[in-house]
Amino acid sequence: MSVDAKEIAKFDDQAAAWWDPNGPSRALHDLNGQRLAFIQERAELRGAQVLDLGCGGGILSEALTLAGARTTAIDLSAEQIDIARLHALEAKLEIDYRCVSAQALSEDPAQRFDVITCMEMLEHVPEPESILKDCRALLNPGGKLFLSTINRNARSFLTAIV
Repeated sequence: MSVDAKEIAKFDDQAAAWWDPNGPSRALHDLNGQRLAFIQERAELRGAQVLDLGCGGGILSEALTLAGARTTAIDLSAEQIDIARLHALEAKLEIDYRCVSAQALSEDPAQRFDVITCMEMLEHVPEPESILKDCRALLNPGGKLFLSTINRNARSFLTAIV
């Protein structure tokens, strides 16, 4: 399993401000409409079983659900999952939020998805290849995988983080 405890702790600390559009997750809020449009142009979401892997506080998970997906959303930050569940409850959205790893989920043959999103998550794990292997196991035949990540270099850090 590819896990970085320091990264999980960082996201636990950010959980309370996750839904603040001007807070530390501002870039995710700003990108969300474009990410959703990109996915919708390439995959039918209405009625699809969708996995949002590394969902954080649920920004994309909620948009996928509003687009008609039956969304399962996973993250290893328990604090983020708690925030996501609370926000979905307030928004009256049914999203299956779980604090579980992709590896653990992939070991259950009943857990297969038509669409998997893994957005801005791979840069936070020590072994991205293991996540991709899990995605392959979780994807239905003919399913679609959407990945987005920032490079681990100084320029990306300055433009995306700073």
